[in-house]
Amino acid sequence: MSSIAAMASRRAFARQSVFRAPARRFYSSKLEEASLDKAPRRDPELYVLLGVMSGAFLGAGWYFGKKPTSVTSESNVRIGDSAMPWEREDDGKVYKYQYHPHGDKSQPLRNAPSALNTVIVPNVTLPADLHERYNKYGKEEWDY
Repeated sequence: MSSIAAMASRRAFARQSVFRAPARRFYSSKLEEASLDKAPRRDPELYVLLGVMSGAFLGAGWYFGKKPTSVTSESNVRIGDSAMPWEREDDGKVYKYQYHPHGDKSQPLRNAPSALNTVIVPNVTLPADLHERYNKYGKEEWDY
């Protein structure tokens, strides 16, 4: 019986408590481990990481240094007088916005492209029946 009590008491003292504080690491030992002289020798892949990150920041600095977030070429579009469909006098079913080509007010107004998802692919040869079925460009019912 005494051997069971002795064994239980040894286990009670040997078992760590849940609320026991973790082992302390001193600040000076952390500094010694994180020394800048020893880190590259332990982890040589840091050189590659340094090169990649430097290149990424260099590229971002060069890209944003050219101010690509400023006003784009869309500001060159000049809208003509009474170019809005609701400002015109004519009564018709075709309402198109109009603009001056290349921002030159001396050129006549042109109709703006449709806001619908329209794509014109040049240099495509299709059989006549497929061309008539799928080509919507220039047809009266698809012009507005």
